Amino acid sequence: MTEHPLLKPSWRCRTCGIAWPCSTAKLRLLGAYRNRRDELIEHLTTLQAEATEHLTELHGGTPPDDLTERFTGWVQAR
Repeated sequence: MTEHPLLKPSWRCRTCGIAWPCSTAKLRLLGAYRNRRDELIEHLTTLQAEATEHLTELHGGTPPDDLTERFTGWVQAR
């Protein structure tokens, strides 16, 4: 399976070009943090904070409004 790393500061998948975490990255994260969902959410929350900083700067001072769903909403829904 091809790696799907993130590209900073745009926070897009380096492989498929969509917003990171892409579907493949999400599957990899779920596998890496199997039975440790709290740790996964903590990790993604940290990344979300970093992404908010980067993307706010890139978008003229306005943070994107979908970052919670993008970073942690999908984990909590499972």
